[in-house]
Amino acid sequence: MIKFNSREEIIELTPLWKGERFPDGRPRVPDRYLDEMRKMTLEELWKPIFLKGYESQFEGDLKVLHDDGRKLIGRAVTATFVPTRPDLHDVMFGVGAKEGRKGNYNQWVIDSLVEGDVVVADMYDKIYKGTFLGGNLTTAIKTKTKTGGGVIWGGIRDTEQMKAVEGVQVYYRGIDPTPIREFVMKDFNGITRIGKATVLPGDIVYGAGGGVLFIPAHLVVEVVDGAAKTHVKDDFGFEMIAQNKFTTAQIDRATWTEEMLDMLVEWIKTDPRGEKYRELDWTAEYDAARNGDPNDTQTML
Repeated sequence: MIKFNSREEIIELTPLWKGERFPDGRPRVPDRYLDEMRKMTLEELWKPIFLKGYESQFEGDLKVLHDDGRKLIGRAVTATFVPTRPDLHDVMFGVGAKEGRKGNYNQWVIDSLVEGDVVVADMYDKIYKGTFLGGNLTTAIKTKTKTGGGVIWGGIRDTEQMKAVEGVQVYYRGIDPTPIREFVMKDFNGITRIGKATVLPGDIVYGAGGGVLFIPAHLVVEVVDGAAKTHVKDDFGFEMIAQNKFTTAQIDRATWTEEMLDMLVEWIKTDPRGEKYRELDWTAEYDAARNGDPNDTQTML
């Protein structure tokens, strides 16, 4: 049976997530991790994902509504669209009617949003008559999500009105004055695609620097902690190089020695710059130092 926004399907798509879920089944990554991401860079968050083999999580070929450095961070609500076909439209619109949905397909998605959500919509790069968002729906996004926005592989319209909506950020492919027409939604909170990136419902959207990274929910804790480790190792490494205690080749090694880790941990304990990193667990790094090749010269990404 065809069903939009199926809790059972979402849970089956995201079995590695073991935490709390929304009523629709999407992983509910705790807010504190989203807050931590606002302090981090794209590269810090990308690296742990890439090293785990998640190489199709970033798309940079997008335009941005506000080019002022603001970030877009939130939990993905996904939707996938295809060119219109009368019989398919009748079937899918009929499914929505049975589920009590009102308005057009894009309005169904916006109506489902809750605080902290981000719309992630694959409009198959349709810009002419593919304007997923305009002034009214952007206002609705702000009202429902508080800090959210959208990533649209397609078009937007009414950009002056959209820019006037405070606190929203939108990534998109193009602008056209035409209203949205001639399209069918085939999936709502299913697997979708934004350019080169694959996105699942509940992924964490991180838009910054003109591109968007989609972080799998089950990796968020590890990614955030990994990004924090990268940051503090950089701070410590710069200090050690400046003091001529380590060479750049030593600092850039993928696996640090136990001596280097001991000095890092001590620096975190005693230097004010290390205070916010004092809860990090370095067990894995010590294990790698003990079990790895001491002559390993592989550099970090």
